[in-house]
Amino acid sequence: MKKDEELSKELYAVARKKGTEAPFTGKYWNEHAVGMYKCAVCGAELFSSDAKFDSGTGWPSFSEPGNLKNVELRADDSGGLHPTEVVCKNCGAHLGHVFDDGPKDKGGKRYCINSVCLDLEKKN
Repeated sequence: MKKDEELSKELYAVARKKGTEAPFTGKYWNEHAVGMYKCAVCGAELFSSDAKFDSGTGWPSFSEPGNLKNVELRADDSGGLHPTEVVCKNCGAHLGHVFDDGPKDKGGKRYCINSVCLDLEKKN
């Protein structure tokens, strides 16, 4: 696990201060490689590329976590715009938010995750 002082300025701002990267700027919003997305802070497995879809929002979007034991959902009362925060259960990093406007055939959820909080381990 990386210490806070080892995090980039952008990763610290998002993961520790609950910021949000600008849409269409992150490294994974348009990524189509096969693999597992891991927490950029601690390396915990979070989302599989199998659940990734193009939401048109400019952030990586997933229909479900790839590993439920590493993802925690928390109520977010920061003004009502983001009803549920998505957090890495292992290190507490803020990852993004989950919304109820995902693909209906995949459960209807959209896990909207900041690219900076993810590292993709590609499958060969």
